[in-house]
Amino acid sequence: MTATTADVWLPFPAEEIDGLPDGPNYLFWNGGPDFPADPADCAYYVVPYMQGPEVAQRPLAAMSGVQVVQTLSAGIDHVEPGLPLLPAGVRLCNAKGVHEASTAELTLALILASLRGFPGFVHGQDKEEWRSGFYPALADKSVLIVGYGSIGSAIEDRLAPFECARVARVARSARTTARGPVHTLDDLPALLPEADVVILSTPLNPSTQGLVGADFLAAIPDGALLVNVARGGVVDTKALLAELESGRLRAALDVTDPEPLPQGHPLWHAPNVLITPHVGGSTSAFEPRAKRLLAAQLTRFAAGEPVRNVVVTTG
Repeated sequence: MTATTADVWLPFPAEEIDGLPDGPNYLFWNGGPDFPADPADCAYYVVPYMQGPEVAQRPLAAMSGVQVVQTLSAGIDHVEPGLPLLPAGVRLCNAKGVHEASTAELTLALILASLRGFPGFVHGQDKEEWRSGFYPALADKSVLIVGYGSIGSAIEDRLAPFECARVARVARSARTTARGPVHTLDDLPALLPEADVVILSTPLNPSTQGLVGADFLAAIPDGALLVNVARGGVVDTKALLAELESGRLRAALDVTDPEPLPQGHPLWHAPNVLITPHVGGSTSAFEPRAKRLLAAQLTRFAAGEPVRNVVVTTG
């Protein structure tokens, strides 16, 4: 089986993706109960988007000939547990370049809506109440971005016009950018006390699971806003609830732990929290960018060239 004759599983019909190379046998599968063909014949598997880990991992054990597993999400945590089922040498690629615009937009929307009191205005409109008042601005705030990859950088792009006092950046590795230094997680104790807004845009992995626990939250100043557009598991929900219920901190969350947030969970009605249902990447910007990524990746794959966005290679 060569790359030009191999089965490629796509979550979009192939005819809807401009620029796909000729040669591969394109098969449509978006998580339905029946596979489109024998998984053993699949060489390039594009994981269905937002269908959950069970769907993402379902065919992996039978994919004995797969060479590339491509997610359409920035995170790979829904696929990683299934990687031991794959043969050695399989490249797992993420969707860098697909979600930056949408996630950065939502991040700014969450910050502004939370600071300016939009949830209260909506409740007031429902009750025909005119809730005027004095509200915080994003201008002059110190912002800390935890997880300064491509999404974190896109968030800072959109913060630029808002006259923030400063933006600090944290990532796995220290480096210097055109906008300033990027710190490591080890620097958080010095950075958190200065942050009025803390944005989480980090991947979920062993080093970030539960990163935002009681000590992290206690280091943030009174009245600060925590914004999570990363993964729910980055935050210790119990510790966050304690801070919200005390009235000391505010939060704007696109992701939660557990997720979906079940009915009756105390986070729904905690004070000073704004929750959106994991819609950071679910916008009209997703599909055209995802399709462009797939066309580019599969063109490289069919030509025998290295694919991009490789985050893990199975051993």
